[in-house]
Order: sequence, then C-alpha cells, then structure tokens
Amino acid sequence: MRSGHFEVVVVGGGQAGLATGYHLSRRGIDFTIVDAHERVGDAWRRRWDSLRLFTPARLDALPGMPFPARASALPTKDEMAAYLESYAQRFEVPIRLGIRVDSLRRLEQGYELCAGDLRLNANQVVVATGGYPDPNLPAFAVQLDKDIKQLHSSAYRQPSQLAEGDVLVVGAGNSGAEIALDSVQFHRVWLSGRPTGTVSASFYSRPTWWLATRLLTVDTQIGRRLGRQLGRKGTPLVRIREKDLIAAGVTRAPRVAGVEGGKPRLEDGRVLDVGTVVWCTGFKHDFSWIQLPSTTGGHLPAHRRGVVLAERGLYFMGLPFMYGHNSALIDGAGRDAEYIVARIAAARSNTKPVEVQTMSKKPDSTHTGSKPCVCSVIKRSGLVWKSTGRKDDGKLEYQCKICGATAWRPA
Repeated sequence: MRSGHFEVVVVGGGQAGLATGYHLSRRGIDFTIVDAHERVGDAWRRRWDSLRLFTPARLDALPGMPFPARASALPTKDEMAAYLESYAQRFEVPIRLGIRVDSLRRLEQGYELCAGDLRLNANQVVVATGGYPDPNLPAFAVQLDKDIKQLHSSAYRQPSQLAEGDVLVVGAGNSGAEIALDSVQFHRVWLSGRPTGTVSASFYSRPTWWLATRLLTVDTQIGRRLGRQLGRKGTPLVRIREKDLIAAGVTRAPRVAGVEGGKPRLEDGRVLDVGTVVWCTGFKHDFSWIQLPSTTGGHLPAHRRGVVLAERGLYFMGLPFMYGHNSALIDGAGRDAEYIVARIAAARSNTKPVEVQTMSKKPDSTHTGSKPCVCSVIKRSGLVWKSTGRKDDGKLEYQCKICGATAWRPA
C-alpha cells in the first residue's frame, strides 16, 4: 500500500485544480494534485471534434500565463487542452495522473483520500473535479427501443457516430445547439427543448465583462437572481441564434415527455421515428465518494464561495456560480482559487484571511522579471492591480488581474 502526507491535496487537474495549484505554489504551501486522466487537458480532448470555446482567448487564461492566441480568437478544444498541459509544465505543478479518488473521509486530524492501493493524508482538501461530473439522463431513456442508438453529449465526437435515419437532440442549450448544427449536415435533425435565449457578442467586450464579473456574483441581489434563473432555465446560447438553427435545417421541437412504443414522445403528443438520440441533458453532482455527514446521499454540501461550512479544511472549486457567473469558466478560476487559497493559508496560521483589495494607484515598481506586463497597452488606471496580501521586506505584493504578473511597492 502506497501512502503520502501533504498539507493540501487537490482532487482534479483541470483549469480549477491548476489555478488552485498556482496560488498554493506562490504561497509556498506543500500540496499535490491528483487527476483521473492520463494527460493534463484530457477532459477537453475528449469533447466533440468541432467544439470551440464560447469565450474569446483573452478570457481563457489562467493566472500567470496568457493564452497564446489573439485576444478575440475562439480556441478549439484541443488548443485549450494543449494550453493546460503547457501551464502545468511551465509552473512545474506537482500533479499525479491516472489516479481516481475512490473515497475521502475525515481522520482525527485532517483527511484521508483512497485511490486503489494509494492512501493520501492531507490537512486540507480542495475538490476541483468540476460542477457536473456525471451525465444526467431521464429515467425513461431505458424504455427506448434497443435499435435506437443513444449517446450522451459527453460521448459525442462527430456525425459518423450517428446511426442511419433521423437524429433527435434532446436539450436546446449550447451543447445541444452545437451538436445539432454539427450533425444536420448528414441527417435530418430534431432539436428538442425550450429556448434558453441568446447572449449578445457584446457581453464579452471588455467593459461589459468587467462590469458583469463584479455585479453578477452571490454578493449582489441581481447576481443571486441570475444564479437561480440559470438553475431553472439553463445557460443562454452563445454565438448561435434560433434563426441560425432554422437556416441550417434543424427542426425545433418541444420537450420530450416520455416514450411510446419504444420511440420518443414529445409534449405535443408527436412520436418521432429516429435512429439516434443524443442526450444533451447536462450533468449532475455525485459526491457520494466524499464520506462525510455533510455529503450524505452524494449531495453538494453547503458552502460559501467554495468554503464548506460544516467541514473545516474542505473546499470546492469550479462549481457553477460558486461565486460569480464565470466561476465554472476558465476566466473565473484564478479569482476563485485565490480566494480559496487565502482561506487555506489562514487556516494553517489560524489568522484572519487577508481580503484582496483593488489599488487606487498602480505600484511604483514594474513587474518582476525581465519583460514588462503584457497588459501595459490596455492599462487606463491602477484598476488592473490588486493586492495579494503577501509582504516581503517592508513591501506589499500586487498582481495584474489580467495576466497574473506580479509587482511590489513599499508598504
């Protein structure tokens, strides 16, 4: 039996886990990351071939390393996978791949994580496996005729996987709309589900995004209202509009209500004769491997910005709307990780965590290192700088909120 002890163990080596590792490293905290995949970035590599990120490259970077593309480019899923792998290599993140954690339980002091014959002990644990790890299928899916091929969106790669005949895509969110457009080139496609609305491209402009990341959080009334609406209605479409689907030949249909004669039945009573059903019905939480009273039944425990209230030393990262509208996106990973790591550091020293505050003026000194900040061309004020709370030789450290580079100024 193999074993090891760490100050912190991070479960999950995607963008949320890597961002957490970055901030743990900067504070000199002993940690390791464990991930079930064989390569960093595999969660992105395994998605459908034509997938591009919904957010532009300038919003697809983790702290300390800009995304290597023009600011407005929409990276492919393989480009994002390569970026994450390069990120882990650049910062020498201690990550153990091919390790799936089977259980997490509390010891008299700290936690124990079991993965096969591996045992890891940790004073604190960050669960960064993402918000929706397991496919969510309706109960009546098993009633469909065995001759109808069924795929969840997580297993869809390209239209060649689809059986002959019509295709029913269930779920009209971003995944459903993208897969419907991908497969309508070769099949008649029905897209089932209520419209979720469309996000304007202007939402990703610098001023709008900057404002949204500050207003649409759990700290504001409008943010909390949006979080509840997204939970009920789903995420609005990005890039794709309803008229784009119609123009491409996709047939819109109401929700699937059940099964009749082994075939999918719509809410309006129509029964569709299809060869394939692609379930774009999202994912669900399953935290049953966390064997703690607060996660009984596999439910997500109560938390505040990822800090579990009932379990000292347990944290979550990458959850949808964990703090703001971008918490499950790459853009929000660095901010949320910085907050979590500040709490981890405070728990180690039993001191009050330092709140990150925005400077009114940028530091007198320049960035550390030989090159200037890559964001210098867009600086209009000191608003891109924020304190990290670190002190050294009478100086305070500040960080560029866009590229993650650091600078110091007298205290």
